[in-house]
Parts: sequence; C-alpha cells; structure tokens
Amino acid sequence: MTSENLPVVVIAGRPNVGKSTLFNRLVGRRQAIVSDMPGVTRDRKEGEALLRGRRVRLIDTAGLEEAAPDTLYGRMRASSESAVAMADLVLFCIDARSGITPADAHFASWLRRQNRPVLLIANKAEGQAGTNAALEAYSLGLGTPLALSAEHGEGIADLMGEIAERLPPAEKPRRREAPKPEGEEGEDERPAGPLRLAIIGRPNAGKSTLLNCLLGEERMITGPEAGLTRDSIAVTLHDEHGEIRLVDTAGMRKRARVEQHLERMSVSASIEALKMAEVVVLVIDATLGVHEQDLQIGRLIEREGRACVIALNKWDAVEDRNATKKAILDRLEISLAQVRGIPVVTFSALTGAGVYRLLPAVREVYEIWNSRVSTGELNRWFEDALERHQPPLVDGRRLKLRYMTQVKARPPTFLLFGTRAEQLPDSYKRYLVNGLRETFHMPGVPVRLQLRGTKNPYAEK
Repeated sequence: MTSENLPVVVIAGRPNVGKSTLFNRLVGRRQAIVSDMPGVTRDRKEGEALLRGRRVRLIDTAGLEEAAPDTLYGRMRASSESAVAMADLVLFCIDARSGITPADAHFASWLRRQNRPVLLIANKAEGQAGTNAALEAYSLGLGTPLALSAEHGEGIADLMGEIAERLPPAEKPRRREAPKPEGEEGEDERPAGPLRLAIIGRPNAGKSTLLNCLLGEERMITGPEAGLTRDSIAVTLHDEHGEIRLVDTAGMRKRARVEQHLERMSVSASIEALKMAEVVVLVIDATLGVHEQDLQIGRLIEREGRACVIALNKWDAVEDRNATKKAILDRLEISLAQVRGIPVVTFSALTGAGVYRLLPAVREVYEIWNSRVSTGELNRWFEDALERHQPPLVDGRRLKLRYMTQVKARPPTFLLFGTRAEQLPDSYKRYLVNGLRETFHMPGVPVRLQLRGTKNPYAEK
C-alpha cells in the first residue's frame, strides 16, 4: 500500500500546544523541528507511523489562528484546513497546563462542523495535576479527552490504541515477492522505490514556489517574506516515468549569519535532506546571479556525491537573458569545475514558464549518476590517456599506472592500480577525471577516482 492509500491522521490545534512533539513521538523519530517558540511549524509535515499494527499517514500542521487570508498566518491556517479536509481522523490538541482558551473553544466549534472524526488530546498533562486539568476539556464537546505528555511519552501507548480503533477498516495486504538474500544485491544497484529529489538553495530563491508549480497545488506556504520554510517537507509526485519523492528545504545562508537556534535546526534539516537525496536541484535567483553561498552549496552537493541540476528561477524578470546566462555559466565553469558540464535549466516557478524542462533534466542526470563503464572499454581509453600525457616523475622516478576498473556507481567511482599509484599528483588525477567525464558523458555528476599502489615483494618488511 502506497502512502497515498494509507489512512490519514492529522494533528491540529492552536500554536505551541505540542503538535510537532506528538508527531515525532508517533513516527518514532525526531522528524519535525521542535522549539519553545510558538509558530515554528508553518507547512504541513508528513510521515508514516506504525500504530498497533496499522500504518498511517501522519500530518503535522501549523497552529490554527484567526488571521486575514492574505497574511502569513492566514496562509498557514488555510494549509492546516486543507489537511483537515482530507483526514480520516483529527487529533485536536490542547495544552492541559494552560486550560481551555478562547482559541481552543473557537476551533473546536469549527472542527465539529467539518464532519470529521475527532480525538481530543490534552497534551502536557504530566502527573496527577495535569490529569485533573485535562478534565476541563470536556467542555469543548468533542468527547472524552485523552490526557498524555508527548514530551515525556506518558499516555502514548493508549493514544496509539485509540487511533487504531477509530481508523477505517484496513485493506487486505497484497502478496509481496520474497526479498533477496542479504548480499545478493550490489551496494550500488538502484534501490526499489521513488527517485529521491531535494530542492536546495538560499532563502527566497523560489524553492517552495517551484514545488507548488510541480505539484499543481498550493502545497507549500509562499510569499515575499524570506525564510518562510523552516523544516524539510517531503511530498510525492508522479510523472510519466514514475514516482518522485520531492523534499523542499529551508533556505541556507552563510554560516556566519546563522545566529538563532531555530535557523540552525532548519539548516541542519536541509543538509540532512541533501544527504538522503539522489538528485539535488540547486535553485538560484537568476535576477541576483550566482552568489558565493550558491557555490558553497554546490560544493557541498559534490562532496556528498549527489547528482545536481542548476535551476535558474525568476527567469521572466531577467532583462538581458543572453548576457545573464553566459555570466552564470562562466562562473559555474570556473568555480564548480569538479562537476563540469552541470545541467542548467531556466524557468519561472511563479508563472510556470519553462518548468516542464526541469524533471527531464533530473531524470537524465539521474541516469548518468547510475551509469557504469565496462572494464575493457575503460582500459582502452586509459591506454590512450597515458599515451597522450605520461604520468609525471615523483622523486625522480616515473609512476607505472597499470589498469583501471569501475567499482561502483551512484556516483561513478573508479579504482586505479599501479606502482606507487597513491603518489599520483592532484593535477594528473584531474586530467584523468576530466577525461572520464568527457569520454563517457558524465556531466553534472561527481566522478570519484581512488588509487591503489602495488606492493614490492622484494621490499624490506
């Protein structure tokens, strides 16, 4: 059963009642950012949870607040309301220590009109005093409140049982093929499942707008304010070639400018999303050109061994497009030479113009990232490369490079054997890597070259 077919459980409530803490507790890991500051969650956060043998699609939402539709808090509330509209069960959270507030009463009344099953959660009900305070929640008219403490894990087992009982009947599981024995599958073979794609970039580059454009819906909260996205948000997209798991991330500023603890957590979540991805789309504001921070992010993508596509957003606002694109390509060629030939796509996420070119570029670089070269073909090229440019002298002696083989893909990784091969200068390694990239068509992906020297059997031990 895919995540789209799982029963949907939505956690709702006013800000700072512990919704994200409860979400993390139910999914079994620290997936959502948690802070004492109210209003940390802005976009819907989804995850899968196993509750009493039932797999569910769990959604953490922004705090429900009264606000005008065109404001940030109004857009956050609209996102939360759309999540409630598709819920099979709503977990309505209140803060037992604070008692029932007018906002709790208002949104409880609104929930009763939504015709959705609701389970009332009195969170932060640690100890006997908290349990007694939770009894006040009967006044909301949503049934018996369940007192618990998400932070301390009290009452979570009872909550899982209540959720499982209130969900629709489970579908019969389909018969699955027996898994392959451990070790039968190569470590660089493509894993089953969707292509994992992360959208990375500086704040206000248009990452969330791009994700909304790809999905065809207002899934992420967007606006002129920089830094709206605070957590990494994963969604699923289907195209004609299959399933893609998209992750929108918070903007990444220079480390020296990251001061607040919340922003440090946001950047850490973005880096973690990058590490889990297979392909990364680096979104750049084309009206501002390539910033040094964009290059730093590009170098991080290369160090992590991920395939990359450069996305020049806001292309509709660029006046001299030819000069702008040439300047950006020249900067990338000089400053990101380690991923030479990286694909560049221009578009406007706001209007949708040119966005259709992005996913084909992602699929193409993904195929390159997975590519393999036969040993015979590789060594024929290697012999020609040695003839064109002999290895340099090291300590007055020439290195004897013997043969090369590809040891893995994802990214393409090659192993070079030879006498004292580990002493090969960086300049000659770059010569070989650039030759591999050009000859075997590997633009835009990291190419790794590992060296292994041969032992002299007559050397003294």
